Parts: sequence; C-alpha cells; structure tokens
Amino acid sequence: MSCKKIERFLAIFAIFPLLLSSAKTQPSIKNVIKSQDGVISLRFFLPDDRYGVLHHSNSLSEIGRPVSMVNGNNNIVQLHDEIGTNSNGFFRIRTYDKSDLSDIDNDGISDSIELDSLGKFNPLNPAAPISITSGRQFLPDQETFDSLSHRDNFPGSKDIREVKFLIFDVHTNSKKLYLINSKRYQYHFTFSRDAVGRYSDNTNFNNQTYFTNDRRKNVAGSIVYHPNYISDHGTEGIYTIEFWPADPVAFKFVETTYSMITSAMPFLRGKVAYHPSSETQRSLYLREINEYNDSRVRVINTNKLLGNITYNALNTGEAFGKLKFISGAQSISFRDIVILENIPNDITHVSGIISEQNQTPLSHINLKAKQNGTPNAFLNNASQDPKIVPFIGKNVHLKIGPDNLEIRLASQNELDNYFEKIRPSKISYPPRDLEYVNIRSLSNLSYPMSDAYGSKACNLAELKRIVPSVAPNGYAVPFHFYHEFMLHNGFYSEAQKMINNSLFQTFPSVRDKRLREFRNKIKETGILPGWMLDKLKTMQDSFPVGTTLRARSSTNNEDLQGFNGAGLYESYSHYANEGHFSKTAKQVWAGLWTYRAFEERDFWKIDHLTASMGILVHPNYKGELANGVGVTKNIYIPGPGWDGHYINVQKGDDLVTNPSKGSIPEEYIIANLGFGSNYEIQYIRNSNLIKDGERILSRDEALRLKDYMDIIHSHFKGLYRGNSSFAMEVEFKIIEGRKFIIKQARPWIE
Repeated sequence: MSCKKIERFLAIFAIFPLLLSSAKTQPSIKNVIKSQDGVISLRFFLPDDRYGVLHHSNSLSEIGRPVSMVNGNNNIVQLHDEIGTNSNGFFRIRTYDKSDLSDIDNDGISDSIELDSLGKFNPLNPAAPISITSGRQFLPDQETFDSLSHRDNFPGSKDIREVKFLIFDVHTNSKKLYLINSKRYQYHFTFSRDAVGRYSDNTNFNNQTYFTNDRRKNVAGSIVYHPNYISDHGTEGIYTIEFWPADPVAFKFVETTYSMITSAMPFLRGKVAYHPSSETQRSLYLREINEYNDSRVRVINTNKLLGNITYNALNTGEAFGKLKFISGAQSISFRDIVILENIPNDITHVSGIISEQNQTPLSHINLKAKQNGTPNAFLNNASQDPKIVPFIGKNVHLKIGPDNLEIRLASQNELDNYFEKIRPSKISYPPRDLEYVNIRSLSNLSYPMSDAYGSKACNLAELKRIVPSVAPNGYAVPFHFYHEFMLHNGFYSEAQKMINNSLFQTFPSVRDKRLREFRNKIKETGILPGWMLDKLKTMQDSFPVGTTLRARSSTNNEDLQGFNGAGLYESYSHYANEGHFSKTAKQVWAGLWTYRAFEERDFWKIDHLTASMGILVHPNYKGELANGVGVTKNIYIPGPGWDGHYINVQKGDDLVTNPSKGSIPEEYIIANLGFGSNYEIQYIRNSNLIKDGERILSRDEALRLKDYMDIIHSHFKGLYRGNSSFAMEVEFKIIEGRKFIIKQARPWIE
C-alpha cells in the first residue's frame, strides 16, 4: 500500500446476479450487496490513514462521477451507491492517503477536513460553509433531516415533512447544493440572500431559478418524506424530489439534482424518487422519457405515490369513545369511534373515524368530520392491525396525527368529561320564518329568504342569478308547508312523545327503530290539506309534460356557515307516472327524521321540533356524463398569491360525495402558480373508471369550471361577508353536449 492512490474496479450488471469483474485479484473487497431497492454496497478493508471514494460510470473507459466517500478505520468499511438502480453500470473504488490533502470537489478544502466535518462540509459538494442554524451540505440520518424539516401541504398529502434545497451554478461544473433549515426559511430566495449572501434582488433570483431551462443558473425544490408509502418490495417510506409545480425543470437539471441529493443523504438507501407533480412537469417528463429511461433517475407518478400509502390523516385531532368495527348495518352514536370496513353513503355523528378505504377530502364522511371536528383517518387493514385489535369494543382515547395514529384505553369518566366539554351547553332553535306561504320560482327567490325556504334553495337561486346558463330552473317549497303538514296530522305531538321516551333516549338501536317507524308513518298515513295539494299540483303542472322532477331537502340547519349538514338528508326523483307530487313531498319531509339527522341535531342540542324542511324542486337531468364537487380555494396552498380550486370529479352518475365501493374519482388542484395568469393543474389521483392517460375534464373544461367557481366565490363571499379563508363548496354535473350544470353551492367548512 505504498502508492498514494489505489484503484479497485467492478462491473455491476443489473440483468444478472451481481458479479465482481476480477474478484480473485481483489481480495480486499469482502463482498458486494445489492438491496431490493437496487442500492449497491461494497465492503472492504481500509486502513485509518486512507479514505475511499466510490465512482460510478456508464462506460469502462471513464473514471465516472464520485458518489460516496468514507474514512478508513483499520477495519471493514462500506461504500454505498445511494441512488439505487437496476441499470447497467461500472463502479471504481479509489483510495487516497489522507496526507495528500486531495480535493475532489475543488473547493479549496481537502477531502480529509470535509470528511471530518460532515454537515458543515461535504467532500462531494463545493458549496461554501454556512451557519448550521441555516442549513447543511450533508444529512447523515433521518434525525438530522427531521431537525431541518417543517410540515407543509402538498396535493394529496397534508402536514407532511419537507426540507427545501437549493443548487447554485447548476449550469457550470461547480454545482453547489444546500439543504435548507426549512423551519427558519420559508422561501428559497430569503435563504439565498440571508444565509449564503447571494442575490439581493428577488426578481433576478426568480429569473435565474424558475420557469426557464435556457437561462437557468439555479435549481430550487423540496425533498418530501412520505413515511407511510409502501414499495412493491414491501419497504416503508419514500423521499420525493419535487419542484414548484409550474416550473418545467428539464431532465439534465433533474438528473443533477437527483445525484447530488442522494450523495448528500446517505440514509436514503434507494428510497428516493423524482415526482413530476404537475401537468407541466409530467408533459416535459414524457417528452424526455428516453433520457430518463437511460438514466439512473427513479421517477414516481402521483397515482403510484398516493395509491401505495397505508395511512392518510384527513382530519387530525383527538377524541374519546367506544371503539367499534362496522362491517354492516349497526346502530352507532356520537359516543362511538368507528372502524369502517367500507365507506358508507352516510354516517351519523360519531366521535372518531378510521376507514379501511382511503377517502377524498370532499367525501360526505370527511365533510362531516371537518364540520364536527371529528378525527378522521384512513388506515389500511385497520381492523386487523395489532395496535388496534386489542381495543375493539372498549373505551379508548384516539389521537390522529399527520404520520400515524395513537390509541389507548380510556375510563368511562374520561369519556363523560370529554362529551360534556365538546357539546353545547344550551339548546338552540334554528330560525324559521313561517310568514312565507307560497311556492316561489328560483327567479323570485333570494338569499335573505333563507329562513323561510332554506339555504340550499336560496343559494341555488343566487346561482341562477349570477351564472344563469349553468344553473337549473325550479321552485322552492317553504317551511310553512312542512309545518302545516305536521300540525294537520298531529305529528309534532307524536315526535315529542317519541323523544321523551326513556328507552329512546338510552339506546341507539331503539332510536333507530322508532325513527324508522315514524318516517314510515309520515309517508304512508300523512294527509295534505286541500290548499296544499292544489299549490303543489300547480307547481308540478308548470313543468313540461313527462318531466322527471328532482326533489331535494332545503332545511334550516344545513348549508350554513359553520354547519353544512353534508349527507344528512336524501333527495328523491318524482317520475311522470307517479301521479301527484305529494307522494315525493312526504318522502322529503320524512327525511328530516332519519337517524343520522336526528343524532347530528341531538349532539349539537338543536331543537328537533323547530328544525324544518323546505323542498327544492327542479328537472332531473338525463345523460349524466360526469359529476363532481369543488372548493373555491386551493386547500393545499391556501392564502393570497396562489389562488385556485380543489376538484373531485367522476365519470357518469357515481357520486363523488357518496362513491360506490372501490370507486376512485379524478382529483386535482387548479391554481395560479406561475407568477401570472398561468393556471397549473396538479392531478392527485386518476379516476379508476376511465383508461390510463385519459382525463374526465379536458383542460379547457377545467378552466371553464374555474371561471364559474371564481364568479361563485366572489358573489357568495360578499353575501356571507366572508373573511380571507372563506370558500364555497360547489356541486356540478356534465350532461349531454358536455354542458355544465351547477346544482349546489354552500359555505366550505374547515
């Protein structure tokens, strides 16, 4: 070992078992290991006066790029190719005498010094040192990554760990990587200016960092940790390299970023991939796909990334309750924490939710969880999870965090104190104005009449006023009709007697049964006064002969700010051959007394006898090509500057809010992310009812829907006097001729 520099050479062939090209002549190399994720590890003896460098190249004639470095210790050491790959390639080990003061990255600081101060320095990265409170050049482990990370929202992943990075001089042979203390620096520019002392002008920084590949001098992005991703090999966790969605980062810069980050984070062990998160980046990736295929850059698409997660916290928080596994029809109450085998069409008020199928933020289940502050998470195979199973049927405390959930036994006293604390102290009486006695057309209705006709009907009337081409024509039946019907049949007194019954109050199963019987009595024995029959017949006859009518609930305790009542009530179709509309009117009125609606009101101590049901009536639409729900804000990057909307849409009439078992809607964000009027679409999930590569909405349709939602947002923000976080939830359809119909708008509940 007298020479200053010694080389060892290997060839790794991915399509065969690992081979050492001249193993018999290289006794110092103990073994070569290839992990399931493709990470190459080489073990060999190295004395403590030397250090080793691993190079990778695509040809035998090249020395290749240095990918890792290790100090000798008079024992067996390891060098790793952290990228992890199944492509062919060649590795070369060079060892150096520490006294040589060699400097592989040509930054003026010897490799030995940098190896001894990893973090502040990185011998494979010529970046100048900065304060360790500002960032690092090298992250040796997960703990250090966590110390630099902050939690942020990415489409499909909320409150997830992120470390920002910045590479300067990416167009030169002296590229400099910084891993940013993202707790301290929210923006790449402020880190550049304050920590590194480069770029005093934000405009100049942006011009050389974003939206260009011709004049790009820097690359800015994020390393995002997804702890609950499971690979095809069964390994847990993945780190994705991501760029600003509207930034079209070309392959050559992605490859540089990928190789520098993997060298700077030796604990990744192949659990890293580039994630093109937007349509801009996906389109560029497809144009350059041959270059990616010939490279060692691993790419993961959004569907794969989010489809392979085992846990997703949709609404974080803590709750107490009895843990129940629900696999069929069971009576549950607001004192229960439920494990749902399937996502039901509706659910009564519960204390906590763990679903075995993933949900979207706009499912009725999650909308209700948001409204009620109910902790809600997806956990794969929750009912068989060893940390869950021992607690089924017992009183528990549940804590749903962004990365995992925690559960423990709880006492009855803890449950009682919890529910006493979170429930209102007094009974509330929803406002109702019974002075409006006539059915009104939507064109003769407005928002101030909500106390007489319900917010759903009045909001649709406002939609008709501001976007007339896409809102349906129809009528609103006032609360007065429901009130008079209940009085005429003596149903109020029957309801009061039912509510006062001690068995009804004590047992959920009794409540469920008695409420079902009461609804049947309303529908089967209820009689409408003659004047009411006449007015409903006049309304019915105003529609063209043969029109199927859609009758929808419009109560005084839904579609309100702070309480949307999602999924509490049913809609019904009245077909031309069903005779008088009274049959369907009774169905809608009876719907006020469903178990889930009663339980919701009971939890919030809303007076059941003051709650009132109006009816919204409009034509039923045929040829439904798609349906969807949208929120008039960017729920993942809220706040001014990144205006946008969040959309779920599904093919046909399979409702997004109440999906069929196994149905996955198209889910995307459309937002102004280009520092101008440049709306970028980021798909979170693809619909599983269409072919791969297809979209339910074209880009032009997505932009048209955005324009409608902009109008709706502005109008209702004024009506509701909304603050900066105000948004509307909008339900829409696409019918024959690719025509939009917007059928509902209500305040979004955070």
